[in-house]
Amino acid sequence: MLLAAYDWLRAFHILAVIAWMAGLLYLPRLYVYHCAAIPGGELDETLKLQEHRLLKIIMNPAMIVAWVIGLALIWANMERAGGWSVFLSLAWLGKFVLISAMTGLHHVFAIRYKRFQAGTNDWSDKRYRMLNEAPFVLAIAIVLVAVVALN
Repeated sequence: MLLAAYDWLRAFHILAVIAWMAGLLYLPRLYVYHCAAIPGGELDETLKLQEHRLLKIIMNPAMIVAWVIGLALIWANMERAGGWSVFLSLAWLGKFVLISAMTGLHHVFAIRYKRFQAGTNDWSDKRYRMLNEAPFVLAIAIVLVAVVALN
C-alpha cells in the first residue's frame, strides 16, 4: 500500500521538511532581534506574535508531518527492499542521529520561545547568532549522508 503512494509521500515529505527547515533557520534570527526589544514594548509584542505563529503554526506541524511521512517512507523502502536489513548500515544510523539532533534543536528553540514569552530570556543575541548556524550545518550533513552514503 505504501509503495503505491510512494511518490506522493516523497512529495509531501519534501514540503514538510522545507517548511520545518525554514522555521529552524528563521526562528533564531527572530530571537536575535528579540534580544534588543524592550520588554513589554511594541517590538517585543510583535516578535512574540511572530515567534508564536512560526513555532506553533508552521514548525511544530511541519516537524510532525516530516517525521510521520519519513517513517512511512522508511517502511515503504523496507517493503521494496524485502526487509529491514537495508537499514542496518552506518549511513542510516548517521541519518537517524542527525535528524534526531535536528529534532533536539527544535526542542531547544521551543524552550527558548517559552523563555521569551515569559520575559525571562537569559541568552545573549550572540548565542542566538551562533545557534542560527546549527540547522544549516545539520541539513548539509543530512543531505550528504542521504545522497552520497545511501546510494
